[in-house]
Formats: sequence, structure tokens, C-alpha cells
Amino acid sequence: MAIALATFVFQFEIMKRTLIAIFIIAHSIALFAKTDSLKATFWKPVPRNYEVKHAIEIESLVPMFFTGGYHFAVGYRYKKIRVRASIIQGGSFNADAYSLNNSSNVFKRFYLVSPGIFLGYNLWKNLELYTYLEYHTYNIQQQSTNETHHLKSFDTGLGLSYQFFIGRYFYIQPGVHFYTRANGSSTFNDGIVYHIPTVDITPLIRIGFRIWRKYS
Repeated sequence: MAIALATFVFQFEIMKRTLIAIFIIAHSIALFAKTDSLKATFWKPVPRNYEVKHAIEIESLVPMFFTGGYHFAVGYRYKKIRVRASIIQGGSFNADAYSLNNSSNVFKRFYLVSPGIFLGYNLWKNLELYTYLEYHTYNIQQQSTNETHHLKSFDTGLGLSYQFFIGRYFYIQPGVHFYTRANGSSTFNDGIVYHIPTVDITPLIRIGFRIWRKYS
């Protein structure tokens, strides 16, 4: 119990320091950047008569820090189109617990270091529909024996999320991912076969900063 509490405190401290560093960097850029003669004010909302033409955004799936992992992404926006690249390590987050084909009573599936690329389009205001390709390396653990196997998978699908801005730079982005992948399996020493789900539906929440933008 003491070890688990210490680990939680350590991960929370890492997350806190990371967010503080991002906040300071973003605030510094906002204060000193000149954007089409519009005075940069960190908390003042974006005027309704301005439309973002270019933007660079950084974001993270914060819950991954609480499970001993991490997630970072950087994106470039041109008008309604956004391209993002990400890296994830899920720590103790069990992806099978959120799968439609839930086998969490027999196996657990953890994210190892995995990259991804995303292409999105703003359907309405900050409502974004996007597709993606992620090259996941999973660590499959059989719960009864703790035996583990690695399983690699190209995951693709669709995502839908909305950026709720607090001021001009900070945003919270809840959403949902619909993952699809080819059949994959791994046979354990006792003969039990793990079959990776071909479909996952996963809710998520990201926080981010728009560290630079230019209005049209």
C-alpha cells in the first residue's frame, strides 16, 4: 500500500511539473508574440470575428501519468485541418478493460511505447472528426500465471472530440476513439490463446495548449 501511494505521488508530481512547464512556455510565447496586430492576452477569449488560420498545439492524455505511463502529442492546424503526431506508453492502463470483446478476467493488455499519426477536420466550431494510424506494441499478461507476451498491431479508425477552450491557449478535449485492427493472437505456455479484439471503443480526455496561432 505504501509503495503504491509513493508511486502515485511520484507520478502526480511529474505530471504537475510537466503541466507547469508547458504553462510557463505557452504563457511566455503568448505574451511576447505579435499576432496580426492583435494584442496577446492569455485568458481573454478569441474574438468571434477572428478565425484561426495557422496554429501549433501540444497536448496530452493526462490519465496515462496516473498509471505510470505518459502521452505527448504535437499538432499543426491549417484552418479546419489538423495533423498530429503522438507517442504513448500506458504504464498499468489495461486496454482490455475498455474493449467490446472484454477478456480482462483472463488477460490484461498494456500499451508499450507506440507512435501514431492523426488527420482531422473541424466539422463545426471546435468539433473535430479525425482518422489515425497507430503502430501499437502491446504487452499481453495472463492474469493467472503473470506470463507476458508482446503483440504488435497497426490500429486505425475514427475519433470524435471537442476542444473546450479556457482563454485563447488552454483547452480540454474530451472525445471517443473507435479502433479497428486485423486479427492477432498469441499462445501462452499452458496452451491458452489470447485473441486481440478487432474493435475497441475508448473514451478519452486530453488537455492541451495552443502555443502559437495566426488569424486569417
